[in-house]
Amino acid sequence: MESKISSIESQKSSGEPAAAGERTWLPVAIAAVFVVGLVAAVLILTGHKKPPAQNSGAPDPYASYLTLTNLAMSESSNLAGGKVTYLDGHIANTGNRTVAGVTVEVTFRDYAKKVAQREPMPLMLVRMREPYIDTETVAAAPLKPGAGQDFRLNFDQVTPDWAGELPEVRILQVQSK
Repeated sequence: MESKISSIESQKSSGEPAAAGERTWLPVAIAAVFVVGLVAAVLILTGHKKPPAQNSGAPDPYASYLTLTNLAMSESSNLAGGKVTYLDGHIANTGNRTVAGVTVEVTFRDYAKKVAQREPMPLMLVRMREPYIDTETVAAAPLKPGAGQDFRLNFDQVTPDWAGELPEVRILQVQSK
């Protein structure tokens, strides 16, 4: 036993590898520092994003000056074999402010009239119709008082529970100048 202890002590002092039962903590410490540094770098590079504003349920007060009319649904298939659903309509600004942004909430209902899908999204104005329909944000073409513009909302996926009826569209937020 004494010879075994002196053999291990001589290995430690001579720089020989440790016995199989012993563990050296240096590689584990280096790996831990590396992982912590990697996580810190990812957090710094992605930045701290502000969480989206929670809707209190009450629409923006200026929403009463914006009217949504001529709502119509359509569908098309994309090159990947999927289906895109569109909601087209017209928005008019009957108030006295220039509108620079609109967020709407679109609610799809099932056959029992229960909410099947609810999506808040920015309202996108139709910029041109030929050779295809192109849209832009309201900020790119603000709505002046008394002005109106066609809009299109794109849905890459609509729940299969949707009854197929026209969804409800509600204005949540309005940014004005």
